Amino acid sequence: MGLFLEVLEYPGEIADEIAHRIPERGSADIKMGAQLIVRDYQCAVFFSEGKGGDVLPAGRHTLSTLNLPILTNLLSLPWGFKSPFRCEVYFISLKTFTDQRWGTTDPVAFRDKEFGLVRLRAFGTYTFRVIEPLVFLNTLVAGDDSFRTSEIQEQLRSIVISRVNDFFGEHLESVLDLPKQYKEMSEAMQTQLADEFKKFGLELRQFFIQSVTPPEEVQKAIDERAAMGAVGDLNRFMKYKAARALEGAGTAGGGAAAAGLGLGAGMGVGAMLPGMIFGSASRGAVESPAAGTGFCPGCHNEMAADSRFCPHCGKQAVVAQRCLKCSTDLPPNAKFCVQCGAPIAAKVACAKCGADMPAGAKFCLKCGEKAADA
Repeated sequence: MGLFLEVLEYPGEIADEIAHRIPERGSADIKMGAQLIVRDYQCAVFFSEGKGGDVLPAGRHTLSTLNLPILTNLLSLPWGFKSPFRCEVYFISLKTFTDQRWGTTDPVAFRDKEFGLVRLRAFGTYTFRVIEPLVFLNTLVAGDDSFRTSEIQEQLRSIVISRVNDFFGEHLESVLDLPKQYKEMSEAMQTQLADEFKKFGLELRQFFIQSVTPPEEVQKAIDERAAMGAVGDLNRFMKYKAARALEGAGTAGGGAAAAGLGLGAGMGVGAMLPGMIFGSASRGAVESPAAGTGFCPGCHNEMAADSRFCPHCGKQAVVAQRCLKCSTDLPPNAKFCVQCGAPIAAKVACAKCGADMPAGAKFCLKCGEKAADA
């Protein structure tokens, strides 16, 4: 004996449930004149013998052959029929289901005009609702007693990913342009996906691309490009790199030996820095210091050529060699003075230990022996 129902309603208390059938198993005996209560966020769809019939909107309905014309024809019911008839009723939620997430499981390869072939992952969200209950029931629910969003998420996600891949392949030029294009791409994708969702009786209400993530090596390249933009010209970049080298050398190791190593390495870089800058200046890459000035080996700011200590950071100046004519400090390998153009005398050897001494030195830098011509 089937279930006999005189009042049909379903409160729809499960948040992610799209459709619910009454009765959940088999069919029920429903009498003409029974009450059907449909809430504002629902519609009710009658099925009999596996065929979809009438769709009733929100409200309180007294069932009759007048508001169930399709079902009446299917069952060949006479006018004014009062006996029970067998059918099922689906309550369909018409609310908008939000926060539906999509994302690529594996990176997808794209040809980038800046970085070549890169593999990207994309993520986002979308919202949808049922707009054609009969199409939705026949294509997706197909007799289930309860149908939830989790049962269609994988199908919809596959459709979204497929269309996103096609869209990026046709329109994406560089990952550098992505942040300013999310809104336009989301709107374009929503238009493309609307027809796909409509096949299931659904309406795609909103579609969002939240992030497109390049691989780690491409992210590093983007960071380096941003760092170069922040550095500006080559002169600043060279100073920046030298300062980083000095910082690393000064903190290397521990104890007195490590401190000596850091000091030696720092002095070496400090002595090399003027050569780097003057060498670049000869090629027009950076500006030369003003007349009578040099560069501090510590902070790399300009300082007077005859200063023993930097006025900016207090670091002691490192003299590689000095012009005998105008006393300008020069890089180690300079052959001519950058201020007066005088040729630089060749280095002389210490008579005691054989170490090279700058021209004009009065004592050996290594053993302290007095120079022969001093």
